[in-house]
Amino acid sequence: MDDETARAALKGHWDASDAGDFEREHQIYHEDAVLDYPQSGERLRGRRNIRESRQLQPDRKRFAVRRIVGSGALWVTELVIRYDGKPSCVVSIMEFREGLVARETQYFADPFDPGPTRAHLVEQSG
Repeated sequence: MDDETARAALKGHWDASDAGDFEREHQIYHEDAVLDYPQSGERLRGRRNIRESRQLQPDRKRFAVRRIVGSGALWVTELVIRYDGKPSCVVSIMEFREGLVARETQYFADPFDPGPTRAHLVEQSG
């Protein structure tokens, strides 16, 4: 899979995620894909389990991609996921095999207020 095709597949995945299109969202995964959530210590095995875990979440999710970077088999997406309006900053690391995602690791972080001691050094980024 060339980089342009991988980037298009990722864009389609995140667009489908934002639209709540579970069928299209999960086409990117291998049948035996593994998804890790390091903060909760959870590991999901298999596209079917990944999809079902997301369908069972009761909250409405919205996805805003900030950037997608990568090359070859390794791609990183930086995004904001809003769960019922509450933002969470997310980094998704996807590893491709044979044109599909074989492994994904997602890191989540809640936003926090800027530090007052560095206020004179920074600008607000969004």
